[in-house]
Amino acid sequence: MSQNPKSHIVRGLQRAKYVALLVATSILVAYPDTSTKAAWEDSPKALVDEVWQIVNNEFVDQKFNQVNWLEQRYKLLERKYTNQQQAYQAIRQSLEDLGDPYTRFLEPEEFEELTSQTTGELSGIGIRLTIDDSTSQLTVVEPLENSPAAEAGIKAGDKILRINDKPTSLMSIEQASTEIKGEVGTEVELKISRADKDVFDITLVRAQIELPSVAYTLKREGKFNVGYIKLDEFSSHAAEQMQKAIADLSDRNAQGFVLDLRGNPGGLLFSSVEIARMWMEKGAIVSTIDRKGGNQKFAANGKALTDLPLVILVNRYSASASEILAGALKENKRATIVGTRTYGKGTVQSVHSLSDGSGLAVTIARYYPPSGMDINRKGIAPDIQINISTQKQMELNVNPDLLGTSGDPQYSQAIKILRSNSLNQ
Repeated sequence: MSQNPKSHIVRGLQRAKYVALLVATSILVAYPDTSTKAAWEDSPKALVDEVWQIVNNEFVDQKFNQVNWLEQRYKLLERKYTNQQQAYQAIRQSLEDLGDPYTRFLEPEEFEELTSQTTGELSGIGIRLTIDDSTSQLTVVEPLENSPAAEAGIKAGDKILRINDKPTSLMSIEQASTEIKGEVGTEVELKISRADKDVFDITLVRAQIELPSVAYTLKREGKFNVGYIKLDEFSSHAAEQMQKAIADLSDRNAQGFVLDLRGNPGGLLFSSVEIARMWMEKGAIVSTIDRKGGNQKFAANGKALTDLPLVILVNRYSASASEILAGALKENKRATIVGTRTYGKGTVQSVHSLSDGSGLAVTIARYYPPSGMDINRKGIAPDIQINISTQKQMELNVNPDLLGTSGDPQYSQAIKILRSNSLNQ
């Protein structure tokens, strides 16, 4: 079944990240007795030192941006912290000294959100929400497939009047989402208004929901069948969703593909490698170099799902894993890149869960496309640059249904390229 690419929400660049399970080597601390040790472990200083140790063991720059990192530890542990917020502030200040915007501290709520994005899962009922422009009411955009909302018969266009008996009239989408999310197995009560039905109440049980990262549809462009795929981010489920999209569109006689990475902030490195292998039969994909000079290389494995013509759309918000994929397919001449220069994030992060539920993202490596070019802060130049005017971009933002249509200049250029390739074959 094809999915509607227009319902997907473009995530912010702050979510660009790569999650890996790494074990940090602890620096031993001597405690005079058991009670002192227990007091230490429960104090904000323990969290501060936990962060310091992870950075000390993993940060890609062994010179720590010319900061005396050992001295930094002494200064941090000399301070008195009366609450966690003071510790959080001290952590942030010390990380800023490293000069790396991607090595950052995440408070518990931020860490929970990031984890949901990278795993591609969250605990909830599985609905996408918007605020109706004409009525200002909280409205269901769509229920997600196989979710509690879909199974209960929630429909696109339903107005949610109350959540757990709280009126939604003054709620933002973020506030409503917070009310709806919760532990798996717990209940959430909704009061719903539907055009052809009286107001009714419904109780749903929260479940673990797989978030769609991929949306796709088959478009008829003149006499040409185009498989249009929108990839929002590289979550842990993105590769399997991409595989399904390519297979379904191929079965429906797609003659070429447009892969839309515009606004995609990145995600998991291994997800980008898996997806590159679906399009490439051979060739290098990416290499990563860690703080010790270790070079890990990734290449195609001879298991491409299609060799049909491919155009990739990018813009300045295409970052990280998006640039790995676009760079690999461009440099192996597997795809034509259309749009504007990408963001330029050439680093890899690991994300750690900390003892109080907060999190830490640490830059652990730099990555390079097959050519070895350093794209950090430079980005990847498209093969064909198509700029979008400010007015047109505002029009696309207001009406995302225009994406992937003749009203989308970059998509229109992609169609011209696919038609030209078809005529030359």
